[in-house]
Amino acid sequence: MSDKHIDDISGVETTGHEWDGIRELNNPMPRWWVWTFYMTILWAIGYTIAFPAWPLISGSTQGLLGWHSRSDFVADSEHAKAAQNVYLDKIASSSLENIQADSELMQLAVAGGAAAFKINCVQCHGSGAEGGNGYPNLNDDDWLWGGTANDIYTTITHGIRFTEDADTRISEMPAFGEMLKSNEIREVAAYVVSLTGTARDASMVEPGARIFADNCASCHGDDAKGNRDMGAPNLADAIWLKAHGEDGIVAQIRMPKHGVMPAWGERLSDTTVKQLTLFVHSLGGGE
Repeated sequence: MSDKHIDDISGVETTGHEWDGIRELNNPMPRWWVWTFYMTILWAIGYTIAFPAWPLISGSTQGLLGWHSRSDFVADSEHAKAAQNVYLDKIASSSLENIQADSELMQLAVAGGAAAFKINCVQCHGSGAEGGNGYPNLNDDDWLWGGTANDIYTTITHGIRFTEDADTRISEMPAFGEMLKSNEIREVAAYVVSLTGTARDASMVEPGARIFADNCASCHGDDAKGNRDMGAPNLADAIWLKAHGEDGIVAQIRMPKHGVMPAWGERLSDTTVKQLTLFVHSLGGGE
């Protein structure tokens, strides 16, 4: 005698599965679905025979047809590279001024520079080139070493205080904590703050100006607007790289921070350096 349960209403045998008193009917799958399923199996077998499919120790089965999309991809990539090389060769052989004068070539150079910037420069200067604490903002018009295309090219090529490059740009601010008294440093800081704001103690500004003239003007200028030939920053524009606020300026005067930028001329091709230069120059702060 069969112990299989038959549903009283439908007369269909159940599977034996039951949930909360509900039994599952053992209805057969629709024939169209079953034949479709069988066809997908046959299709899969045929595909693995006709095309590369099964992985092996050092490769994969090549299939009877021997076709794969990789060959098409390689062909398309080579075609794209050939098209790019026409412009890249022009960039390589052209001066920055000539590239800027050619709108089509300039557009491609800036696009290439943007891509190179994302790979090599965002770690310090940020994804939007806005910089950060101790790293220059490349969107403004405040440049330590000049913001012309040629100036930017030299900076990228040789870096800043990068000792492995003989032509690197070098500027070293002395540690005035060893030269000035503590109150003199605070007076100088008060004077520097007064150039763009209000010092905490106005009585310190005048003596600070005299100390500045004796110790700082040789690099930062009599008007404190800096000297690009020496990489000395403008102190009268309220743009601060290493320190801001009176206490921060005191700390920078006493024991200055010095950053290092790599020399990219040895790491990247001259074409890429030109593209980076023109991209940075195009951000809006270039001169």
